Amino acid sequence: MRFAGFVIVVICFAALMACNSSQRLTASAATQAGPATVEVTPVIAKRLDLKVNLPGELRPYEVVAIYPKVVGFLQWIGVDRGSHVRAGQLIARLVAPELVSQRAEAQSKAEAAQSQLAAGQAKVAADESTKLHAAARTPGVVAGNDLLLAQKAVEADQAQVKALSDNVEAAKQALRTVSETEQYLRIIAPFDGVITERDIHPGALVGPNQPIPMLRVETLQHLRLIVPVPETYIAVVPEGSQVEFTVPAFPRQKFMGRIARISHAVDAKTRTMPVELDVNNPGGRLTPGSFSEVMWPVRRPGPSLLVPSSAIGTNLERTFVVRVRNGKTEWVDVKPGASSGSNTEVFGDLQPGDQILVRGSDELAPGMQVKAQRVVNIAHETPQKP
Repeated sequence: MRFAGFVIVVICFAALMACNSSQRLTASAATQAGPATVEVTPVIAKRLDLKVNLPGELRPYEVVAIYPKVVGFLQWIGVDRGSHVRAGQLIARLVAPELVSQRAEAQSKAEAAQSQLAAGQAKVAADESTKLHAAARTPGVVAGNDLLLAQKAVEADQAQVKALSDNVEAAKQALRTVSETEQYLRIIAPFDGVITERDIHPGALVGPNQPIPMLRVETLQHLRLIVPVPETYIAVVPEGSQVEFTVPAFPRQKFMGRIARISHAVDAKTRTMPVELDVNNPGGRLTPGSFSEVMWPVRRPGPSLLVPSSAIGTNLERTFVVRVRNGKTEWVDVKPGASSGSNTEVFGDLQPGDQILVRGSDELAPGMQVKAQRVVNIAHETPQKP
């Protein structure tokens, strides 16, 4: 038994020595093989001038929800959903019996005030035509006190006439106010457009505080195309430029819009900046509310650094490219920008001409010795528009 145990110990020791010897041979072979050969390509600087696809939404250039300004009953309505209307066109009419009573009352007050004014003016004329002033020129005919009393009476009558004149103007203003309010019983179209909603029928009681509008009018001949542009692409927004876009209803047809309004403010939640394009839609083929795909032009004020898209590596902590300098690898953190063909714009601590790995990966740790082999990447050397 002791002999058998001794034999087992000798066999294990021999196996361990053989394993160590094999590892030393492998390490020696690796040392003799030298650093790994990697493919590198230079970082290039070129001015970007490309187009990227961005989502957009078509909206009417003008849209108005029509609410009544006064309380009344809908007497007549001449439009429905889909009706085309012209600016100033009568599209509905209300009736309000209480306004008729208010108008009659205002008319009566205006006529009464006018009668009182006429009586006051006649009295002033009568007082001013008295012969006291002529008689007073003859000494002893009229007492001075009587003349003074006559003058005071005329002044009092004139003051009364002024007050009556003010009453007449107030009564006329009240009548005009009722007349203007009656005009609100006529609902007219605010501009040329199409009725897109109708939520009312004859006989219904309506008022300015109702929760839903009577009608909604939108323009179709002129539209707005709203494009949320990511902050990466807003360095140079070519205002006034023509931009192509497509809609799902006509997938093979391209439409044009002009960049008209720029918000110049980035939304903190979406990190995008709304931009509006003016779109002429004379035939009414494009529909407000439709989503579109916009071929947005991307330009930079200066040259951009471009690397092959395959050179950008990522892990759970960072996005980087692997630069080779003095035969050693370095990880350089970058932020990807616009893509141009097989290239991607990057922002980071890079310089034109830096040698980077064609394929970025975390398999090569920083500081490893490598042998760089330059690869000519034609697509990288000449960026192509998508």
